[in-house]
Amino acid sequence: MLDFAIFAVTFLLALVGAVLYLYPASRQAAGIPGIAPTEEKDGNLPDIVNSGSLHEFLVNLHERYGPVVSFWFGRRLVVSLGTVEVLKQHINPNRTLDPFETMLKSLLRYQSGGESVSQHHLGKKLCGRAVMEALQSNFALLLKLSEELLDKWLTYPETQHVPLSQHMLGFAMKCVTQVVMGSTFEDDQEVIRFQKNHGTVWSEIGKGFLDGTLDKSTTRKKQYEDALVQLESILEKIIKERKGRSFSQHIFIDSLIQGNLHDQQILEDSMIFSLAGCIITAKLCTWAICFLTTSEEVQKKLHEEIDQVMGKSPIMPEKIEQLRYCQQVLCETVRTAKLTPVSAQLQDIEGKINQFIIPRETLVLYALGVVLQDPNTWPSPYKFDPDRFDDDSVKKTFSSLGFLGAQEYPELRFAYMVATVLLSVLVKRLHLLPVEGQVVETKYELVTSTREEAWITVSQRH
Repeated sequence: MLDFAIFAVTFLLALVGAVLYLYPASRQAAGIPGIAPTEEKDGNLPDIVNSGSLHEFLVNLHERYGPVVSFWFGRRLVVSLGTVEVLKQHINPNRTLDPFETMLKSLLRYQSGGESVSQHHLGKKLCGRAVMEALQSNFALLLKLSEELLDKWLTYPETQHVPLSQHMLGFAMKCVTQVVMGSTFEDDQEVIRFQKNHGTVWSEIGKGFLDGTLDKSTTRKKQYEDALVQLESILEKIIKERKGRSFSQHIFIDSLIQGNLHDQQILEDSMIFSLAGCIITAKLCTWAICFLTTSEEVQKKLHEEIDQVMGKSPIMPEKIEQLRYCQQVLCETVRTAKLTPVSAQLQDIEGKINQFIIPRETLVLYALGVVLQDPNTWPSPYKFDPDRFDDDSVKKTFSSLGFLGAQEYPELRFAYMVATVLLSVLVKRLHLLPVEGQVVETKYELVTSTREEAWITVSQRH
């Protein structure tokens, strides 16, 4: 409960970030349904704490008050949107719904404040292109890393419990570090060192960088700052080494360098992608395998597709688009797990949703976790059912939320490809099985994870 509460505090503080002191606080909720502040100073933070997480707080709020609701973070009005219909009224189709950028830039104290709107869009476009180019250039690497994991699992007896979350985090770390930063991370010791520093930084993002607890602990603060400095120094070194030179392996950073971004923006974009990319790749792979272990028919259908498309050959880039059911499995994984349950935008100008006026500089939350379990949009919303994505209208809705197609944020685009390669390798050779009696509980943070380790067993297909 405490971890959830601290995260809720952190998340909202990070999202409001630097704007808190720039604009006068308003106590007028503009007639939007919702709850009054529980406390003058903290607003509804006690209610979020009591709910267990920001996502669970928003579920309760939308159930009580409808698709457009308001609450208070401190003295600041926050509006949350909880259905596809109201989100479509607010979402800018020309702007990617990136749940990481706003929060991570604030937490890492990255400014990028001097860039114009056009420079911001250029940076986002370059980042998306960098992901695609890096994936195309490193497809064989992703296949190699997936096959290495398969070989490891093939040595396990059928009774051995495999710590899925741990293995997926290690696998994701290898994929991201080598694709983003290059061959330095072929050395497992370098990956382990990066993973340690990454874990220190990400845990503070989840535990309360801005809620005051970090500043109260000189030991924690020093560990965090040292880890961040080490991560940044690695990136700075690689950026310097690769500027003006050509290498046989094209990596993510190369595309940013070729886009003529200044070094600080290259550093920031690479840091955010590395931090978030590792986590969302690991959690997507973890949840996908978890759901497959408890959905025998889905796993059987996925195996049949992989067998039909690949035959006895390994997966090739040109075959990826033919794995349509695999894409449906991953989309349904994102939806069922509510992989990124909250995104946010700051209201640039006064806006209107239904009959409600949203004042300028209001923090607007996109309650994606609420939207993804709305029975009016998703029949049997708690059922893991990849077949629902047979419907083009369902795909269109999913795309409008930033989870598919042109609106995908870069970290998710990367994760989809890695997970597709991994599943094509594992499911082709292995039955993925649940551990009897295990109950997998959910922990809602910036990226949704399992509360405890998720265990599975594997057996060879014959």
